[in-house]
Amino acid sequence: MQNKGLVRLFAVLFGLVSIYQLSYTFIASKVEKEAEVFAANSISEAEEDYVAKREAAEAVYLDSVGAAPILGFTSYDDAKTKELNKGLDLKGGINVTLQISVKDILQGLANNTKNLVFNKALADADEASKSSDDTYVELFFEAFDAIKGDTKLASPQIFYTKALAEDIDNVGGMDAKDDALKPIIRNKIDESIVSAFEVLRKRIDGFGVTQPNIQREGNSGRILVELPGAKDVQRAQELLSSTAQLEFWETHSQSNQSLGQFIFSADAKLREILEPEEQAKDTLTSAVESEIDSLLSDVAEDTMDLAQKSPILGKLLPAAPGSHAMARFAVTDTAEIGAYLKMPEIRRLLPADIQFVKFVFEKPPKDSEFAELYALKSGRDGQPRISGDVITDAQDTFDQFNKPAVSMNMNTLGAREWEKLTGDAFNNETGIAIVLDNKVYTAPGVSSGPISGGRSEITGSFTVNETKDIANVLRAGKLPASAEIIQSEVVGPSLGQEAIDSGFLSFVIAMVFVLLWMIFYYGRAGIFADIALIFNIVLIFGVLTSLSAVLTLPGIAGIVLTIGMSVDANVLIFERIKEELARGKGKAQAVADGFNNALSSILDANITTGLTAIILFVFGSGPIKGFATTLLIGIITSLFTAIFITRLLVDWYIAKKGRDLAFSTPITKTLFTNLSVNFLGKRKIAYIISLILVGVGTFSLFTTGLQQGVDFIGGRSYQIRFEKQVNPSQIASELNDVFGSGTKVKTFGEANQIKVTTPYKVDVEGIEVDQEIQEKLYGALTPYLPEATSFEDFTVGASEKSIGILQSTKVGPTIADDIKQNAYWAIIGSLAVVFLYILLRFRRWQFSLGAVVAVFHDVMIVLGIFSLTGAIMPFNMEIDQAFIAAILTVIGYSLNDTVVVFDRIREVVGLKGWKGGEHINEALNSTLSRTLNTSLTTLIVLLAIFMFGGESLQGFMFAMIVGVLVGTYSSVFIATPIMFDSLKAKIATEEKVAVA
Repeated sequence: MQNKGLVRLFAVLFGLVSIYQLSYTFIASKVEKEAEVFAANSISEAEEDYVAKREAAEAVYLDSVGAAPILGFTSYDDAKTKELNKGLDLKGGINVTLQISVKDILQGLANNTKNLVFNKALADADEASKSSDDTYVELFFEAFDAIKGDTKLASPQIFYTKALAEDIDNVGGMDAKDDALKPIIRNKIDESIVSAFEVLRKRIDGFGVTQPNIQREGNSGRILVELPGAKDVQRAQELLSSTAQLEFWETHSQSNQSLGQFIFSADAKLREILEPEEQAKDTLTSAVESEIDSLLSDVAEDTMDLAQKSPILGKLLPAAPGSHAMARFAVTDTAEIGAYLKMPEIRRLLPADIQFVKFVFEKPPKDSEFAELYALKSGRDGQPRISGDVITDAQDTFDQFNKPAVSMNMNTLGAREWEKLTGDAFNNETGIAIVLDNKVYTAPGVSSGPISGGRSEITGSFTVNETKDIANVLRAGKLPASAEIIQSEVVGPSLGQEAIDSGFLSFVIAMVFVLLWMIFYYGRAGIFADIALIFNIVLIFGVLTSLSAVLTLPGIAGIVLTIGMSVDANVLIFERIKEELARGKGKAQAVADGFNNALSSILDANITTGLTAIILFVFGSGPIKGFATTLLIGIITSLFTAIFITRLLVDWYIAKKGRDLAFSTPITKTLFTNLSVNFLGKRKIAYIISLILVGVGTFSLFTTGLQQGVDFIGGRSYQIRFEKQVNPSQIASELNDVFGSGTKVKTFGEANQIKVTTPYKVDVEGIEVDQEIQEKLYGALTPYLPEATSFEDFTVGASEKSIGILQSTKVGPTIADDIKQNAYWAIIGSLAVVFLYILLRFRRWQFSLGAVVAVFHDVMIVLGIFSLTGAIMPFNMEIDQAFIAAILTVIGYSLNDTVVVFDRIREVVGLKGWKGGEHINEALNSTLSRTLNTSLTTLIVLLAIFMFGGESLQGFMFAMIVGVLVGTYSSVFIATPIMFDSLKAKIATEEKVAVA
């Protein structure tokens, strides 16, 4: 090997840099453990809410030591920013995909126009977006063009508004053609999405998690946010989806007689609508109407008896004394009451003096069962007296009673309007409702006349974290449009720690086996391969850290798989060296020729695997990208360590006279030597076996199908653990009564753990729906939980616990379609890329045909087995993104094996000719040792992950185990025979020409 000194230098430098990068991870981890010990010693478990208090104590400790120097070159704060990033499945936290509403942006650009054509186009675009992959704005343009008639986008009733007038004037004014206006609108939408991105980034910066990740997903209006380590899930979700739409309104007095009249009229109308057959019985008497004045302040018993049968009155309770609300309702009834009050038939009943009233519920205090309803004074335009645009600063603080509050300062215009508003409220003896995202946070009265200066305060039943978040979102500014969470994954901290433990265990078991196997099979040469392998692992982690890549549980699987597959390069080299030694070459020459002759096979095999990893990276998301990243890094570092580091060690050892280096042990020396198996002669039997397997699997796919996960069909899934073993069939029956049909329950890992998947309200977005489903789950599963388990203990991320929801996933139907399409493209793309690569390398399309048929054969068998056994396996067999990653990895592995075989066939045939296929058999026999060696080590590694790597990886690993077995078989019995049969006529012609 040339330039050994340069290789040594690079090896030393790479090793030192990797160790240096990893040192930050160890330093940060050590300080955090010290913080945990400090918090545990400071706060007893007997204290109320001790988990939250310990978290706060840890934060205080870390703040106090954050800047202190460590080892003279870093500090905790510095090390934390440079440590190895752990994904949600290892650290816990929340991962969400937000969809910025392009519809809201379009409506805002058009000043919320009432134009019928515009709004019909929006409605049509809404419908089309459910089944189309085009962006919303393009769907809107298509819908508008289809129905516009003479209406133009540049019309004053649509987009010729203050926000767009100048731009429209530059392209022809109100006479501008629609095509000239469309780029302007696209640009404005993109600007709004960029603005939303910046607002969210500022909020996340103030949230307090380390190593957050936020990125745009192309031009789709989607924003991916990852908050590793975030434990308060609801707080994080509210922070991300809140538009921060701050408004100040004057309230109506609760003694307003018109309001009372309206409530009675609305209730009567609703009974007509909802229960027409009861109209005659439930007609309100004039005696009851005379009690209107006192109903909302002091409800009489006889009136309440009647009201129990009424849609509104039956649920209405008087507002709290001194409140400026008009009434109270149970929190569970607020959505229903709010919907009633928005109905056009009900709004038409409003008296003239309150015709433009807006009804808004308060944000109820935590753990409260009731929420107050406010009637806000509105003008004809429905706008608030003051909007949040006038706020210049917001800070979390404490009010006069030392309770958490938010103070706000206004600009000059805001201060002037604030003085008018407070003056009106004082004169009318009403309150001022401070509304954030359509929830009343506080509605104080004004006791001492108009307030000047523009300073206001939000008070209420807040925690310190809530006031921090409110101040944070107000400072960051409002989102230009609503942001719906269309996909989310939430992992509890205890599950993250379990994932680390199980991943580490599988890593150690796989590593130990591979190290011992290489020594058992290759003797001292195996030790050198082991040293290179350990160095390879150090490099992988070092590169991951230096690139700020995220390590996930599938990423650990990728590293462990790399251990198994990286052995392949050393096996190829050692087997070639053994062949050269068998030909009588000297040790040094045999080593040199062995490395050189193996290089082509090594490169081909790793390039094909690398191509599938690249496709995984392009089309995958989240943990799948993590798997692809570690696989790609592992391929590169494996090539370096196998080709250069192992060579350095072997050359160093044999350089000294008298040292003998055998590339085998007494047990393995004669294994697989002098084999003469007629593989091609058995191809017809193999064809029949494969046709039966593929046929049965295909039949099952068409009849039984596959269990599609929420990634592909949309819905919500929950991983739930109980103290004792539970019956999933019984729970499924109970949950189907709660959520309706379609809810699936399956044992997930141990018998005390289940996975619940439900399509309930899959089309409905919002945190409220997530909360509703978790409450229903808690109610249905309470009999199976320990008695002391509260709802907060049951929900994911609530605490460091091992009972309740450990992980939850939500995928909206739109993004599920995108994921499914990406999966199809990934598989098709990988097959196409590999076909072209093999065609380029082997110059005959028959080689590509054999490889692709073998890969298709392997994929169909894996799919068939999943279809046949999905209902009986004791682990998750759903088809999701992880499964697609497994399929693509199987494709890569199968091609790896096939390319090595083809490479040897090309070499042998190039030297000796085809000879009717005889030399193909010779090539296959010569690669058998390498094939079985690599397959065995890879299988043992996969089995280690399957058994010890955690429940979430079992289906993934099962697919890969089946794939490796089938791939090893197909490279010998499918790919090569297909290539031979399709090339047979040409081979015969070539041999006749050679004889002539």
